Amino acid sequence: MRVGVDVGGTFTDLVSLAPDGALRLIKVPSTPDDPARALWRAVDALGGAPFSALLHGTTVATNALLERRGARVALVTTAGFEDLLWLARQDRADLYDLARHHPPPVVERDQVVGVVERIGVEGIVTPLADDEVARVVTAVRALAPEAVAVCLLFGFRDPTHERRLADALAGALGTVPVVASSDLLPVFREYERFGTTAAEAYLRPLVGGYVARLDAEAVRRGIAEFRVMASNGGTLSPAQASRRATALALSGPAGGVEGARLVGAAAGERRLLTLDMGGTSADASVVLEDRPLVQMAGSVGGVPIALPHVLIETVGAGGGSVAWVDAGGALRVGPRSAGAVPGPACYGRGGTDATVTDAVLVLGWLDPGQPLASDLRLDPEAAETAVATVAQQAGLDIARCAEGIVEVVVATMVRALRRVSVERGLDPRTMTLVPFGGAGPLFTCRLATALGMTRALVPPNPGVLSALGLAAAPARVEHVASVHQTTSELAAGGWESTLAPVEAIVRGELRDAELTRFADCRYPGQGYEVTVPAGGGPTAIATAFHEAHRGRFGHADPERAVEVVNVRVVGTADRRTGGPNHVRTRGREDAGSVLHAGTQFTGPVTIPLEDATVRLERGWTGRVLDSGSILVERQ
Repeated sequence: MRVGVDVGGTFTDLVSLAPDGALRLIKVPSTPDDPARALWRAVDALGGAPFSALLHGTTVATNALLERRGARVALVTTAGFEDLLWLARQDRADLYDLARHHPPPVVERDQVVGVVERIGVEGIVTPLADDEVARVVTAVRALAPEAVAVCLLFGFRDPTHERRLADALAGALGTVPVVASSDLLPVFREYERFGTTAAEAYLRPLVGGYVARLDAEAVRRGIAEFRVMASNGGTLSPAQASRRATALALSGPAGGVEGARLVGAAAGERRLLTLDMGGTSADASVVLEDRPLVQMAGSVGGVPIALPHVLIETVGAGGGSVAWVDAGGALRVGPRSAGAVPGPACYGRGGTDATVTDAVLVLGWLDPGQPLASDLRLDPEAAETAVATVAQQAGLDIARCAEGIVEVVVATMVRALRRVSVERGLDPRTMTLVPFGGAGPLFTCRLATALGMTRALVPPNPGVLSALGLAAAPARVEHVASVHQTTSELAAGGWESTLAPVEAIVRGELRDAELTRFADCRYPGQGYEVTVPAGGGPTAIATAFHEAHRGRFGHADPERAVEVVNVRVVGTADRRTGGPNHVRTRGREDAGSVLHAGTQFTGPVTIPLEDATVRLERGWTGRVLDSGSILVERQ
């Protein structure tokens, strides 16, 4: 049996996945002061049932970047480029706010050390002298850093200088982590490479310590395997996760997308628009042809993270998002959340703020007699009191205020869904919406209507789908190499020799891995790339790029040359019994309910599930599929 544990801002969810695909669900309140306490509390709730693997989705790296709680970092870079992280990309933080600044880098300016060296396109321009290495080591030691990032201008092309410096610093600083950009992200675009390497150094002590403590406890408990979810949708060993802290920046949300992919595949749906609405935030993503959409560029908390990650757009719209009235009298919702402590007013834990959960309880969408999690029962009177306070400030009656809170939070989530679909050339009307999380299924029909969609698929266990995705996720590692050659040049020779060292690294980190090749391509002169499969060689890559460019941007030029900027090799190893899609999602009939396969519903109706509630609006129907999911369609 495999166990997935997703630690969210409000609840910690556990799903145990048996060899026959059967599931068991556990939900406990999160412990924000120490996420590990809730994790082990959920494991203990299994009652000693034996299992072989524990897979964990964590927000430790994400929160450290958002709250700026990482290590004190020294940055070593080529002389003359000490200010690069502060110069950034020179775009505006907000198009219409001329006074708003970008979030500061994770490195303080006085913690930057310049190195006299230079490597160019043709090779070494200014050699790195031994006395310069000694000077840099002395200067860094004087800064007393907790971690060091080594980022030289052309380290991606020739790592010689970076590795000399990294080795010297590691020998002089003992246990202080030293991260070289050529080991982490050997690609061009120095701002993203520098930012990602600095973020890795910033996170590594915190994330490494957290993962090590969990791994030690897993060993003490006799758990055979402990793995951590990475942002790319796969899992890493504790050692790999400790060396790639930035790869955990979107750990938890990636598990939800994998879970959505599984339930979509079980229902024969391969083009999905997903929305994970929890207690604190909502995460929108896309699955195309049974594969989550992965991208390289992105940022977390204003920090550039240029490592592969599942495309996720996060907004402050969760069940615990607080409703308030601004200075102009407008009703607003979020981004502040009541969280797990004290939580929404209706939780009865001391919270007094009106939240989305309070609003839907006032509207009668939730059954106060049904526990929300463990022994947590909702207090409708407390919800009415909280919403009444906001209603008075907004000049509304209670019912209209509750409805307004719902309208505002739906609009916020629709914007996120548009960003991952419409703004990427994808038509939501050709896709199936998959809402999940504890709150997502309540808004199924409203979200679909706003996007012009006619179909939605509510998972059988939507409240813990992220944990299911974790339990079912394969092991995955990914490495990249810079190429910058046209497909014609690669076809003339050098294609396999370019890939061979990258594939060797992947095989060294993940035995028995199934390897998949990808290429980041562009027309020469473009400032962006499109990633396409690279299994068929250079000529096939060019054809695939033309087609992908036309699909994404509406045009292509098959007569133009195609430049391969980077090649990527992804290694996956599926360790689940029964194969990659052997997950018997649990239908309500397993809990003694009347919701058997074939059961049909006509809106308006509220459907209580074990870990969430589904609401069908007027004009929508629902049908329980054999997999346990509810297919929702517009009449």
